[in-house]
Amino acid sequence: MENKLALLKREILAFRDKRDWRQYHDPKSLSQAIGIEAAELQEIFLWMTTDQAYRLNNVDKARVREELADIFIFMMYLCDTFDIDLLQSVALKLEKNALKYPIEKSKGLSTKYTDF
Repeated sequence: MENKLALLKREILAFRDKRDWRQYHDPKSLSQAIGIEAAELQEIFLWMTTDQAYRLNNVDKARVREELADIFIFMMYLCDTFDIDLLQSVALKLEKNALKYPIEKSKGLSTKYTDF
């Protein structure tokens, strides 16, 4: 049985391919698109206090969902371009971060690992 992420990725790629958009999805453009969508996500929170950011109204929550979805879609396109297994990449990154940020040195701290 296909896992949910693989099924979703297949649907995302089919959406793109039916519209013949792959021709526009070179790595540079995709990485820029991710950055632009991330900036649109940041714009939602611009000038909010931390407390306000936690208490978004329904309209802003919907905007956050949309921007996160856009980022994810472009990530899937980039993963496809380089044949990257996103779940495997995240698991490996978590292992790497566990070594960089051992609990006994990093718990409750925002310090970068190079500043330990």
